[in-house]
Amino acid sequence: MKQPGLEQSENIKHTIREAGLRATTARIATLKLLHTATSPLTHAEVAEELRDLSVDKATVFRNLNDMASVGLLRRTELGDRVWRFELVTEEGVNRSGHPHFVCVDCGTVSCMDEIKLTAGSIRLSQEFGEVTEILLRGHCNDCS
Repeated sequence: MKQPGLEQSENIKHTIREAGLRATTARIATLKLLHTATSPLTHAEVAEELRDLSVDKATVFRNLNDMASVGLLRRTELGDRVWRFELVTEEGVNRSGHPHFVCVDCGTVSCMDEIKLTAGSIRLSQEFGEVTEILLRGHCNDCS
């Protein structure tokens, strides 16, 4: 019988290879990390988490961008000139993106997976182009 962690690793390896990339230890660890993340992570946050695996910052940066370029990760900039990365899943809103809330006081970023544009908002926004991201700013419950 396969162990749950082993099965997840095999699925991640398969996903990486299907995207046309080599399934390296660093890429597998990165996808595992982003799979459990509750909000998008910066390059620095990912590098810090993978430090114990002896993955250097340049490799983390390259892997994040490579996986974003093949559609495994979404790369977003939330107005603070810092790229954040999150897993792209096949499930509903995560495939096409979802809004994020950024606290203007503490900088906390939260995913708002359940927030969706109405049909009317989608029609109206198409007059301007394709909406790829919605960003809300305000004061989080901890800071307000």
